[in-house]
Amino acid sequence: MPPVISPEAERQEILRHYRRLLRTAKPYLKDGDPKLIKKAFNQSLEAHKEMRRKSGEPYILHPLAVAQIAVEEIGLGTTSIVAALLHDVVEDTPTEISDIEREFGTKVARIIDGLTKISGVFEYGTSEQAENFRKMLLTLSEDVRVILIKIADRLHNMRTLDSMPRHKQLKIASETLYLYAPLAHRLGLYTIKSELEDLYLKFTDTETYNELKAKVRQSQAARNRFIKEFVQPIDEELKAQGFDYEIKGRPKSIYSILKKIKKQNITFDEVYDLFAIRVILDVPPEQEKAACWQVYSIVTDFYQPNPDRLRDWVSTPKANGYESLHTTVMSRAGQWVEVQIRSRRMDDIAEKGYAAHWKYKDTGSIQPESSLEGWVNKVREMLESNNSSALEFMDEFRQNLFVKEVYAFTPKGKLVILPDKATALDFAFDIHSQIGIHCLGAKVNQKLEPLSYQLHNGDQVEILTSHKQRPTAEWLNYVITTKARSKIKDFLRDDKRAKAEDGRFILEKRLELIGVPFTQDNFNRLLAYFNAPSAQEFYYRLAVGQIDGRAIRESLFTSEKPLPAVLEPKTFDNEVQKIRGVKPDMLVVGEHTDKFNYSIARCCNPIPGDDVFGFETDQGLIIHRTSCPRAVDLMSNYGNRIVRAKWTDQLELAFLAGVRLKGSDRVGLVNDVTRIISTSLKVNMRSITITADDGFFEGQIMVFVNDTDHLNKLIQRLKKVDGVLQVERFDS
Repeated sequence: MPPVISPEAERQEILRHYRRLLRTAKPYLKDGDPKLIKKAFNQSLEAHKEMRRKSGEPYILHPLAVAQIAVEEIGLGTTSIVAALLHDVVEDTPTEISDIEREFGTKVARIIDGLTKISGVFEYGTSEQAENFRKMLLTLSEDVRVILIKIADRLHNMRTLDSMPRHKQLKIASETLYLYAPLAHRLGLYTIKSELEDLYLKFTDTETYNELKAKVRQSQAARNRFIKEFVQPIDEELKAQGFDYEIKGRPKSIYSILKKIKKQNITFDEVYDLFAIRVILDVPPEQEKAACWQVYSIVTDFYQPNPDRLRDWVSTPKANGYESLHTTVMSRAGQWVEVQIRSRRMDDIAEKGYAAHWKYKDTGSIQPESSLEGWVNKVREMLESNNSSALEFMDEFRQNLFVKEVYAFTPKGKLVILPDKATALDFAFDIHSQIGIHCLGAKVNQKLEPLSYQLHNGDQVEILTSHKQRPTAEWLNYVITTKARSKIKDFLRDDKRAKAEDGRFILEKRLELIGVPFTQDNFNRLLAYFNAPSAQEFYYRLAVGQIDGRAIRESLFTSEKPLPAVLEPKTFDNEVQKIRGVKPDMLVVGEHTDKFNYSIARCCNPIPGDDVFGFETDQGLIIHRTSCPRAVDLMSNYGNRIVRAKWTDQLELAFLAGVRLKGSDRVGLVNDVTRIISTSLKVNMRSITITADDGFFEGQIMVFVNDTDHLNKLIQRLKKVDGVLQVERFDS
């Protein structure tokens, strides 16, 4: 239970937060703003007065914290503060959007409407979360602040996730990694993105998180000493050349360290860019580029750079507006260090992202139309032309968030920025949808290439067209941009509609010929006989010859056999309900779970002792590890199908797990490893593969174990074998 606090002390606490918000916002406020903020605060205070958060504290502290993040960490102004203070009022109280509009104006009302979840019934098979995301993103086309406040709201929820029950923690954390972290990244909010990813790890894989955090903390003092020595000569030279600057050290986030360890299959000690040095210059905009390269030349005078690791985002900024010059150099201690060089303006944009863009927009930043705005316009276009299901839409939207870019040129030398792995066909649609639809192929650097050619940086592309060319369904395999996909889908849909009309005409003529009336009952018989899911599909297949018109004979309509019925989608839900009785809060997985079907997920092979959850499917429940690669996707999109699960005390059941070993090769090594597995721990092996090369070996062993404890004991023993350097579990 939370401690009982006197109402007076609580009032003081609320006021303290409110005053802090006003102090932070003061530099941005115009006349009349404090009054407006006060009005919003009082209305929110009144609306939430009886409510408390899960942690027991007064609810009003949440909107105050969201407003604080919006100002302090994202750099938003009054409209956003008011919207953040009121963002839960419509959802939680009888207040309507129209009331907000009357009191605070259309802008605030529109933002709050975008932040309010959709209520109502969803058709079967759609995902409520995906629909809510979609609604929120639709308002992005009107006002980016909706997304920025939503990110602030999510950041505060993640920071206070401790007081939530476990299944809620998993769902909220997964949703965060699935959508909000990539969004923050795309809008240039790197600090927030890193914190969201770290918090995701903290709540889903606490053990790994704590272990890495401890390792980072242990190496802190040594790191600071190292940075000091590394920076000293650069510092002296910058002073001598009269630069106005600041140098900061930036540790790598825990999540990105883990990602690197997994991706490159290395240990913590091998992650070489655990930290980066950032040099921030105070120079006028017109001198920024020259100054950055000047500092680059100073740094490389002292330290040898790695030629493959130079990243120049000063000349061509990333699509989210990020500008900076990165180089990785070899320190005297034999460690690689990343050095980031940028101006104060660039640093502001890197820290505060989209909001900082507005600040510099009028003061003549480098680009007239920043690529970030180009992205927002693209999202707009995508939202307007999109008529696929919410889940499909979310999938495409996410693909657009994480992308690296590829820079290509038109024959006249105009730069076209597309997502990495974009093809010649994407390029054609980017120039104009009509050019895309009639695209035959492309000349890339004067050489003929097919539609599916993947672009490389610096390619010069000329699109070849023919008015006879038409898109086919196969084209969807050649494109990755949303614009191209939706234009191709639109064309195919219209084409199908036109062909279906022809099919209907063919059917009418055929029925007339065999003397059968065109009634609904007769038509249903045809659909069932040819197994067509819909009328349009049937007509289309008839028109393109997939269904032979001559197969429609009189005998089909005179047979006595009843038609097969189509299953109601709701029946699956009812079945699950029936088997499980009243929905239990927690599903227990173990040998007594024979009441209903459950199976172990092949993608992550959970074993007793692992943190797990159940996922409902037509085939019954599938048990996944919470750290499974698919978990984020499942929990974000199908929250309503997730069932909490934990292991009971097992009988001695055997589960399959994979162990990977690395080390230096020697005679008798395999013998030692297999002896430990089979004799000392009574573990059965299913398979073992060991490859040795130049005195180094790598092996994978599939073993049957009882639970995580059993597996960990095995791993500890294997680590002690002479010559074995690394042992880890892997998902087979």
